[in-house]
Amino acid sequence: MSLLPFLVIGLLIAAFFGYRHWSKKRRREQLLANPLDEAQRRIVAELVPITRRLPAGLRKKLEGKINLFLDQITFRGHGGIEVSEQMRLSIAAQACLLIVNSPVWYDTLRNVLIYPSTIRSNREMHDGQLVREHDLHMAGESWVRGPVVLSWDHALQGGLDDTDGYNVVIHEFAHQLDALTGHTNGIPILRKGQAYANWEKAMLDAYNSHLERVESNQRTLIDPYGATNHEEFFAEAIVTFFEKPQDLRDEEPALYSQLSKLLALDPAGWA
Repeated sequence: MSLLPFLVIGLLIAAFFGYRHWSKKRRREQLLANPLDEAQRRIVAELVPITRRLPAGLRKKLEGKINLFLDQITFRGHGGIEVSEQMRLSIAAQACLLIVNSPVWYDTLRNVLIYPSTIRSNREMHDGQLVREHDLHMAGESWVRGPVVLSWDHALQGGLDDTDGYNVVIHEFAHQLDALTGHTNGIPILRKGQAYANWEKAMLDAYNSHLERVESNQRTLIDPYGATNHEEFFAEAIVTFFEKPQDLRDEEPALYSQLSKLLALDPAGWA
C-alpha cells in the first residue's frame, strides 16, 4: 500500500495546527498592540485611579493587556447581578496591573464570577473524625487554574481607593500569579536572574516580623490577614506594594526589592 495518502493527511493536519497556532499568535499580538478607545480609557481612569500614575510606556502596555484579558475571560454574573462594561474594565485593569511589565500571563484562567456583595459559602471543615460545616463570608476567592470569584462591592471600592492597602482584585490575582507554578505557597515563578535564596530570605524575614506584630497586637503596614500563611502574606504584600509602596520600601526594603524585581515595577517612584 502506498504511503502517499498518509503523508498527505499528515501534512494537512500539521498545516492546520500550524495555521491555528499562527492565527492565535497574530490575534494576541494585535490585541496587545491596540489601545483602548476614549470611552474605555475614561472608565479605567475613573474606576482605577492608580492607573493614572503609571508611566506613559506602561499605560500603553496596560491597555493592550486589558484588551487581551477581556478577549480571554468570560465574566459571569451571579446573585442577580448583570455584568456591565464598567465591571469588566475595572476588574481587568486591576488584574493586569500585576503583569503589566511581566512576560507571565494568566494562561489557565477563563472565568471571573461576580457577585453583588459579600459572598456566602458553606464549606465542610475536617476536625479529626468530625466534619463541621462553616458558613463563610468572603469578598473574593481564587482557585488554581480558575475561576476567580469577586464581590463587586469590594472590587469597586478596592479600585477606587488606591491608598488604603485593601484591594480584593489585586489580592485574588496575586494568588493567580502564585498558582502559575501549579500550586499556591507564596513562591511564584521568579524572573530570570532572580535568586530563589534572596526571595526566600526576604519573604520569610518579612513574614516572621509581620506575624510577631499581629500576635502582639501591634500596628502592621501589611494587612493582618497576611499572617494567615505564606500564600496570604504574598497576596497582601502585593496589595501593599501597589497601594502603599513608599511605606513598604521604607519598612521592608528587601521585600520591596524582591517584589519590584518579580513584577519589573517600581510604584514608589511613580508620580
